[in-house]
Amino acid sequence: MTTATAFSIRPAQPADVAAIHAMIVELAVFEKLEHLVVATEALLHEGLFGEQTSCEALVGVEHGEVVCFALFFHNFSTFLTRKGLYLEDLYVRQAQRGKGYGRQMLVRLAQLALERGCGRFEWSVLDWNAPAIQFYQGVGADVMPEWRICRVAGDALSALAGGAR
Repeated sequence: MTTATAFSIRPAQPADVAAIHAMIVELAVFEKLEHLVVATEALLHEGLFGEQTSCEALVGVEHGEVVCFALFFHNFSTFLTRKGLYLEDLYVRQAQRGKGYGRQMLVRLAQLALERGCGRFEWSVLDWNAPAIQFYQGVGADVMPEWRICRVAGDALSALAGGAR
């Protein structure tokens, strides 16, 4: 069996939650951010399949095993006045890298964005992850150095919500 026929992409199913969660932890270790992971399988299941889902995921399957995932959601562009597709995380297990699976996942996500009438398909990349930046540029992405992510979380989020600062 060739790699092309051994690999397929499909929407995540509840049975995939454990594999996706394990890869989220692997990704956090790779990004040196494992200390920030509070995700549990139960929380992930709720986000993907609960009464009020907040995200979606695709999984890449090789010979029956989930080997990569892409977790995404819709955002909105005021300038375009259209929704966009935002890729929160794309992860391919180390042993399956170099087979084109990441590119295939991006292609499928771009197709979904067009099918859903999205004006943009966006994601973030760590500035030190040169191989990822090169990969993304290779598929036609613009890495936008003039933009910075702003984040309020934890105690700072509570303080801001309370009117502090």
